[in-house]
Amino acid sequence: MSDDVHDRRRLPAVMALLAVIAALIAWDLLLDYGEGADWRHVSIELAVLAAAGAGLVLLWGRLERTRSDLAAARDRAEEWQRQNRELVRGLGIAIENQFAQWGLTRAESEVGLLLLKGLSHKEIAAVRDTSERTIREQARAVYRKSGLSGRSALSAFFLEDLLVPGEPRE
Repeated sequence: MSDDVHDRRRLPAVMALLAVIAALIAWDLLLDYGEGADWRHVSIELAVLAAAGAGLVLLWGRLERTRSDLAAARDRAEEWQRQNRELVRGLGIAIENQFAQWGLTRAESEVGLLLLKGLSHKEIAAVRDTSERTIREQARAVYRKSGLSGRSALSAFFLEDLLVPGEPRE
């Protein structure tokens, strides 16, 4: 998994920890105040409370920005898919036809498509509920039957003619 996913999962845990720390310090401050604690001790605890609160506020802002960015990215992806639905459908049909010409089995075709989507062997094994070794063998069969040298060549086979230079931008 990417670091972004791990960060996104850890963020609420860190925020909860900071909230617990802030609550415990606030409680301790109330107890210390009632006992007439030294002003230096109270000021140190106030500084720690302020730091925990500031951290909580900063992380909350980061979480909200992340949610907003994710929503915007999903909107852009949906718009791209909507605008290019027919093109993508045509490309999918062309890929299926080419896989059939190569004589790929249904399983090999599925693995080939997932390889084109950029999934690792481990990710494909999880998606297909099989072993990573099986996926490696099916990927080798895809490369052997297609006469291509690997994942990059497979991707290039389908993308080469799609990526023609456009008009220069001004």
